[in-house]
Amino acid sequence: MVVLEKAPAKINLSLDVLHKRTDGFHEVEMVMTTVDLADRIELKLIERNQIKVVSESRFVPNDERNLAYRAAKLMKEHFSIKKGVRIFIEKNIPVAAGLAGGSSDAAAVLRGLNKVWEIHADLDELAELGARIGSDVSFCVYGGTALARGRGEKITALPSPPPCWVVLAKPSVGVSTQTVYQKLNVNKAEHPDTEAMIKALENKNFEAICANVSNTLEGVTTRLHPEVNQIKEKMRDAGADAVLMSGSGPTVFALVSQDARVQRIYNSLKGFCPEVHIVRMLGNRETPC
Repeated sequence: MVVLEKAPAKINLSLDVLHKRTDGFHEVEMVMTTVDLADRIELKLIERNQIKVVSESRFVPNDERNLAYRAAKLMKEHFSIKKGVRIFIEKNIPVAAGLAGGSSDAAAVLRGLNKVWEIHADLDELAELGARIGSDVSFCVYGGTALARGRGEKITALPSPPPCWVVLAKPSVGVSTQTVYQKLNVNKAEHPDTEAMIKALENKNFEAICANVSNTLEGVTTRLHPEVNQIKEKMRDAGADAVLMSGSGPTVFALVSQDARVQRIYNSLKGFCPEVHIVRMLGNRETPC
């Protein structure tokens, strides 16, 4: 049996860090939505009782460093599965980019193995398992648009944004999420108006969405990597309706309502960034397993 799963990237329309918790994690409040840049995951039953991860990308590890591998291992342990699987990952989402590529791969493996191994768990149960793997995995199990609280595992579905273009630009620098959080001073950082963003989504108000994009981590990452601000400036100058860094970065996205501006923004970045993508928002949840 072979199952194919799509693993879409996410962007943060808003990201707020409230405080550091007693367990060492940070309490967050994030509004996220999926876009149509996606990895492709192929899951195939194999005779040997093992997990085998394969990819043509040199950036994809084939052991427990890979969240997809960890998702498969967790499924085997949690549901006492004595079968093997070959996981092929076609990598299209930039690595370590703030787009939840690894988390989305893990979520796709959870959904796919639910079918391959005929477990028949619902999405809520898979999302609970996903929370054990990484902070964004629970959201990625559902996809669509949602408010994520806690460490990111408490998910509340939200209306999808109105259709628009999204231009993603990732500079060549790498960003350590752990370092960004360590250097964050929550009391001095800027904080989004999460409720205003939720209201804008509920009203399908594109202008209000653009007015309320905000990311508490952005100030830390831009101090470490000035390239992020340079990308934002180029996007604004080329006519973006809104620009923001996604996650802990370094990827920056532009929201663009008019078709005529999209190519202009893309062209302004193509010589400056090694990875630039023009995508659309997906916005809707996965169908139930």
